[in-house]
Amino acid sequence: MTKLFSLAHRVALATVSYSRCGCGGFGMFYAVRRGRKTGVFLTWNECRTQVDRFPAARFKKFATEDEAWAFVRSSVSPDGSEGQKNKHVQEPQAKANKRPRESLDKEEGEDAESCMKHVKRSTASVPSVSKDAFSYMGEFVVVYTDGCCSSNGRKRARAGIGVYWGPGHPLNVGIRLPGRQTNQRAEIHAACRAIKQAKAQNINKLVLYTDSMFTINGITNWVPGWKKNGWRTSTGKEVINKEDFVELDRLIQGMDIQWMHVPGHSGFIGNEEADRLAREGAKQSEG
Repeated sequence: MTKLFSLAHRVALATVSYSRCGCGGFGMFYAVRRGRKTGVFLTWNECRTQVDRFPAARFKKFATEDEAWAFVRSSVSPDGSEGQKNKHVQEPQAKANKRPRESLDKEEGEDAESCMKHVKRSTASVPSVSKDAFSYMGEFVVVYTDGCCSSNGRKRARAGIGVYWGPGHPLNVGIRLPGRQTNQRAEIHAACRAIKQAKAQNINKLVLYTDSMFTINGITNWVPGWKKNGWRTSTGKEVINKEDFVELDRLIQGMDIQWMHVPGHSGFIGNEEADRLAREGAKQSEG
């Protein structure tokens, strides 16, 4: 375990106040129990460097250094309940008992799936949800999205999108993907749905977890080039999912989004739940 022995000394000698960064400011301590480096850090940026994209990272904000170090040294309960106590920082958690791996292309197993619980479908009028109902990473609200498509690329393809905000959250949604039924479109539109929901709740800082590198690369790397090139690829071909990325690009305007990749079917609760919701949505009839 890496300790920052000079932490108290650094605080005492600080001559300038720290500006608000993430969810804290001067006098706040960020404890990292599981990350690239464990220990206590003075700023959110230092903490984020250790936990961003780190599987099953565990970290938390405290008002005192003693509390922060106690968190670093403490053990985690088997069911992960400790992580639920802090509503301001909640990280992806791996299930103790992972379910059998499913096909990574999400095309198989539809007939073998058991009947799942009814999932509330979103309506045109979405009620306002208390800010305390969301999970946070610093000032950013955390959401998981996933898309699936059975028989992807075939005539009988059925695609669904899933958005997971947390256990029993009123904004959790699993619905059938409208239009062309493909896995890639489902992944893109799952992200679109989450961003729409966030905007409806006046949320403009979002950490969006997805297992789709296609979606992440598309919106962060490829779209700027496509736009400059008249929505054509570097080889001059028309972008296949142009309309979908146009919609996603429109929605992210005015949003501060941290795009985070999480390995699919690896036991991360948020991703597993988003996948479950997407598969439930795929079973529904097209609206």
